[in-house]
Amino acid sequence: MDSIIRSLHHVTATVDQAQPDLDCYVKALGMRLVKKTVNFDNNNVYHFYYGDRQGSPNTLMTTFPYGGWGVPGGTQGAGQVTVTAFSVPAGSLSGWLDRLRELGYESSDIHERFGEEVLQFRDPSGLALELIANADDQRSPWVAQGLTDDRAIRGLHSATLAVRDPQPTIRFLTEILGWDVVNEAEGLTRLAADGDLPGHRLDIRHTPEGPTAVNGLGTVHHVAMAVSDEDEQLKLRDELVRLGIQVTPVRDRQYFKSIYFREPGGVLYEAATIPPGFTVDEDLDTLGVDLKLPPWEEQHRATIEQGLAPVTL
Repeated sequence: MDSIIRSLHHVTATVDQAQPDLDCYVKALGMRLVKKTVNFDNNNVYHFYYGDRQGSPNTLMTTFPYGGWGVPGGTQGAGQVTVTAFSVPAGSLSGWLDRLRELGYESSDIHERFGEEVLQFRDPSGLALELIANADDQRSPWVAQGLTDDRAIRGLHSATLAVRDPQPTIRFLTEILGWDVVNEAEGLTRLAADGDLPGHRLDIRHTPEGPTAVNGLGTVHHVAMAVSDEDEQLKLRDELVRLGIQVTPVRDRQYFKSIYFREPGGVLYEAATIPPGFTVDEDLDTLGVDLKLPPWEEQHRATIEQGLAPVTL
């Protein structure tokens, strides 16, 4: 079918403690906390959304801090997103390398992939993150204290999927979801949706050996792709059902509608609508300040707040 995927939407990970997670993405990386809410499937746990000023699709990293709830550490491996990359301006990685090391983050040396400079490090929960420098990203950044416009993160760059056999995954992306192969290297294939730009890319890594992914602390739960609206989402869902692919009913996530399904390599995908966005329940200038609950949870607010760990920005 023709592509109805507009870009990446977000990447969601299961992480450890809430405060170190906030410190990493807000203080170290300078992303904006655009929503502080709870996991709609488990209101004992926060759901943090980090992104640009308004929480635009393809800028979002989201986390579930499950530390203290008996969730074991996960295994990063085949059948999972193993690296989440963020886009930064060309020439900024030496400054980022100094910043991260000053803040205590171990990082790789700067190296190159597909003609772009790459810096890899790990967040406090062990997630593999990358900063990828390029001159192609025209998105306006959220410029946090201690950063400047010529260094600030623009949004997601790409996500790397590890799979045992790349060909079924690539066929699924190209023939069913409408992605295009745009670059290849040994053991790695890059695909793009609606243009080969940062925030529109998936890298498929051939992983014939090594561990099989197990969800848990320090692993990515799913990668979400953006669709224009609910009509386009239902069109995609109907096509997946027609092809015999197991897909969830539409789920209301308050800030977007979602469907979930797995690709042949085992990675969990989400197709999320672009509207309505994060200003449906708070003003743009105060995004992320207060704990926001969906309407069906408001009656339980006192109990929910009592069970959540206190955090500060």
